Amino acid sequence: MSITVGEVIAVRGTQVTLRIYDESSLETLFFEGKEYKGVSIREYIGIKRGFCQIVCIVEGEYLDENRFEIDDIKKKYIRKVDVKPIGYFEQASFSDGVKLMPMIKDKAQLLNENQLIKVFSQSADGSFKIGKMLKEELPVSLPWQRIFNSHIGIFGNTGSGKSNTLTKLYTELFNQYEARLSGKSEFLLIDFNGEYTGNQLIKDIENKTVFNLSTKRQSDKKIPLQSKQVWNTEMLALLFQATSNTQTPFLNRVVSKREAHSSNVNSLKDYVMSTYHLCFVNPDQRPEFLIQLKIIAKHLGNQALIDRLDEVFWYDREDKFASKIPGSGNWRWYDSNDGFNDNLRPLIEAVDTTIISEFDELVIRINIQMLRDLTYGYIQFDHIQPLLKRVESAISDLNKVFIIVGDDVNHYKLLNVVSLRNCNQVVKKLVPLLLAKMFYQNHRESVGTVPEKTLHFIIDEAHNILSQQSSREHESWKDYRLEMFEEIVKEGRKFGMYLTLSSQRPADISPTIMSQIHNFFIHRLVNDKDLFLIDNTISTLDRMSKSMIPNLSKGSCVLTGTAFDLPIVMQVDFISEKGLRPDSDDVDLEALWGVTQPEPAE
Repeated sequence: MSITVGEVIAVRGTQVTLRIYDESSLETLFFEGKEYKGVSIREYIGIKRGFCQIVCIVEGEYLDENRFEIDDIKKKYIRKVDVKPIGYFEQASFSDGVKLMPMIKDKAQLLNENQLIKVFSQSADGSFKIGKMLKEELPVSLPWQRIFNSHIGIFGNTGSGKSNTLTKLYTELFNQYEARLSGKSEFLLIDFNGEYTGNQLIKDIENKTVFNLSTKRQSDKKIPLQSKQVWNTEMLALLFQATSNTQTPFLNRVVSKREAHSSNVNSLKDYVMSTYHLCFVNPDQRPEFLIQLKIIAKHLGNQALIDRLDEVFWYDREDKFASKIPGSGNWRWYDSNDGFNDNLRPLIEAVDTTIISEFDELVIRINIQMLRDLTYGYIQFDHIQPLLKRVESAISDLNKVFIIVGDDVNHYKLLNVVSLRNCNQVVKKLVPLLLAKMFYQNHRESVGTVPEKTLHFIIDEAHNILSQQSSREHESWKDYRLEMFEEIVKEGRKFGMYLTLSSQRPADISPTIMSQIHNFFIHRLVNDKDLFLIDNTISTLDRMSKSMIPNLSKGSCVLTGTAFDLPIVMQVDFISEKGLRPDSDDVDLEALWGVTQPEPAE
């Protein structure tokens, strides 16, 4: 039983008009101990059709003259509303879509709270709740199985509550299923503003690791980066913006030379020794070689070798390298085997190349390759020298945030937060790309036809790295970065890898990426470009929900996508405990400035 509030008076396609009875125009009604919402815009109403009840949403209302009841004093008006069918109840079970259409004189009834919860709560167990319906204030259980099995977009202007939504969504997931997720899923969160480095998201802090990166100093905890990601010609060419005709083939020779002698643990020391011998003993010596030889010595970390090279200078009269022995008038000569063996070989032999970091090894091998190519006439110095400058700059930053590890060991936990708050712009672009490439390739290679493990890549403030508008970087670099994430968003689902993107400027994000997002949490957006993108990208968003987006209050959002049978406008629960919510609260100027509000006048 329910309250009958009107009847069908017109049906035009999927647009239905109801005549509402005069006594039914209250905000709230009670019947048999149950609360019912009155008939108003965006409320839901049922139309009885046989044994089914057609569920409709109210889209508009107006007054019409009652031409059948006119007295001598005044005319009376009747209230009419336009509704649209969105689903139906059959045997107490709700299904979305249009199966039946009402007929003239069918009775319209109010839906009680239990019916509304059935319409919008789509979780199988009814337990995954992060908020309430905005108008009805009823708790909504979300279909978490279909949300986290998809690419997710959380969009909204700054201060609209999107960080709270992201945190609430994953906090609820870990609160309920943390024990089951261990060993079966990995979560990687790219945090540009350092908002999630505390106790947010997960209860068991042992399952969370935070990489608080900095380019101002050596990071306390560096990101483990697999060796194969470093010794990769394609990646090196992108990192160092190498030209395709000369610098990329040069880097390929560096990588190939290392691979060819990978079985020899002393290959680097032998390579250094033979290169120094070539540069000092070769009849065709060049003064510019000394700069590169000093760089090699610096990255070898042998102070005795560095000191010896600081003494060396170019002796113009003989066209060769020489140095004076401190405290005497004697000379050291390096242009013969005996001179080299006496003055340089012992210093190089003392170097332990097995403890040198692979970033240092990369710089050493690049400089060695240039010296050898110059000696044999394969390259011109002016073509490679700009590359060396970029290598030195990039390696300096990479060495502060990455540590090279083996390829077979997993160094990550269930939840991994990478904070880029204290990093420069270069590293902020670099780290997400390297991590995405490494995690995606490893995950794709490790899973079978039916993935037994999932990988969830979460990017807060995603416009920082997925924007097509950026003009501060090399075009090939930007293209590769976007293509990498576009491949993940297009192909990752079949391998069990999913993206969650949070951004205040969805219009800046690549349209290819936006078109592949399955489910959306849309907070307040007011920019015309953002609204146009939402309007043309999301096919599941109805006209009324779209019109609400520019006026949503803080914490309110529209949920729509493949996981939702119907768009839902809801208020996400605010995380009241400060230590558990993201560090993105507005500044309290009253407390900061010590201003107190004046007492109201009596």
